[in-house]
Amino acid sequence: MVKITGFTTRDVRFPTSLDKTGSDAMNAAGDYSSAYCIITTDSEHSGHGMTFTIGRGNEIVCAAISLLAPMVVGKDLDELTTDWGKTWRYLVSDSQLRWIGPEKGVIHLALGAVVNALWDLWAKTLGKPVWRIVADMTPEEFVRCIDFRYITDAITPEEAISLLKEVESGKQERIKEAEASQAVPAYTTSAGWLGYSKDKLKVLLDQSVEQGYKHFKLKVGADLEDDKTRLRIAREAIGYDKGNILMVDANQVWSVPEAITWMQELAEFKPWFIEEPTSPDDILGHAAIRKALANTPYGPVGVATGEMCQNRVIFKQLLQANALTVLQPDACRVGGVNEVLAILLLARKFGVPIVPHSGGVGLPEYTQHLSTIDYVVVTGKKSVLEYVDHLHEHFVHPSNVKDGYYATPLEPGYSVEMKAESMDAFEYPGQEGKSWWRSEEAKSIIYGPRVV
Repeated sequence: MVKITGFTTRDVRFPTSLDKTGSDAMNAAGDYSSAYCIITTDSEHSGHGMTFTIGRGNEIVCAAISLLAPMVVGKDLDELTTDWGKTWRYLVSDSQLRWIGPEKGVIHLALGAVVNALWDLWAKTLGKPVWRIVADMTPEEFVRCIDFRYITDAITPEEAISLLKEVESGKQERIKEAEASQAVPAYTTSAGWLGYSKDKLKVLLDQSVEQGYKHFKLKVGADLEDDKTRLRIAREAIGYDKGNILMVDANQVWSVPEAITWMQELAEFKPWFIEEPTSPDDILGHAAIRKALANTPYGPVGVATGEMCQNRVIFKQLLQANALTVLQPDACRVGGVNEVLAILLLARKFGVPIVPHSGGVGLPEYTQHLSTIDYVVVTGKKSVLEYVDHLHEHFVHPSNVKDGYYATPLEPGYSVEMKAESMDAFEYPGQEGKSWWRSEEAKSIIYGPRVV
């Protein structure tokens, strides 16, 4: 028996705003950050979980973790994992904390860190990576991980079990593919940040092509003519007839009419989809955009969203409204593994591919498990997964791409255990003499403009 004895939370921030890594039309200068949770036990094992933010406000998520994590202290791990759906419902049922959600916003971000830390702990005690735990479940065990409240009008537990059974016959072969790192093809955003110069864009695109990538995403939405220039550079690098796929991402910067007009202008570059064209909460707006872009003179442009969608209810409605071509859940924002499993099933029911949000510190480490689960257990169909090639050196078991595929994690856990020295070096505000945030260089960020 493993008993949970305590927890710690740490505010870790990386100064990515200095070189514009992660920059887009809405978020010009983010500092990739981790609201981190470590669950301690009376055994040799500890559970590590985090939620991704982009700087200011990370301390608020850490404070919320400190309010939620005590709910599992003193519990036996077996007690929590025997009926995961019940545990997840328990963790969202403190009515006073629920009032500042419910099941959304800061409190749900914090829940993601706690729940993911529990999965990491459980996986370590079992000696398996998280994806393999789920792959080894029966359909009934998978479904018991999920709280179906609010989504039974779209999918019932019985339907979910039936869907999982439909693809069981080939599961062992797909597990072997996963073990051989042939389960999750990668796409790159690393060349496409909006703050990068056109020369840097071209160099990075050429490098990405040489590395074997077939899918490329660029940020758009700040200036239409500049977007056309950058997409022209992209198409010169990746071609139109070489099997390469272009995607674009506006990060919520447009109204619905603006999104339609802008993307009709960019349709000549034949993007697969426009990601986050408008407010992430605007279900009918996304549906209108998808309908308007379905028949451009250059072919259809799809619609993708999900990284800012706060829970399974929003995803349910997006799917019911036929508003999506691609669904992009975040590993943390929706409250952790259990709710992601619900979203995977919803997407399977509606026949929409999953392409999780991975553009942030720790996210590729997480989502490589989720995309593997989607392929091996839920759909039996390969999709693609975003890979950004930075900050992986801070993790004990970093994600990695080789020959165009994610290297499937085989180490026990959920892959987001951060090196202790990295947490010390980038903790905010941190200790004098240890943290970068105490340096002179950090002052340009700490005291810089709040809106850029």
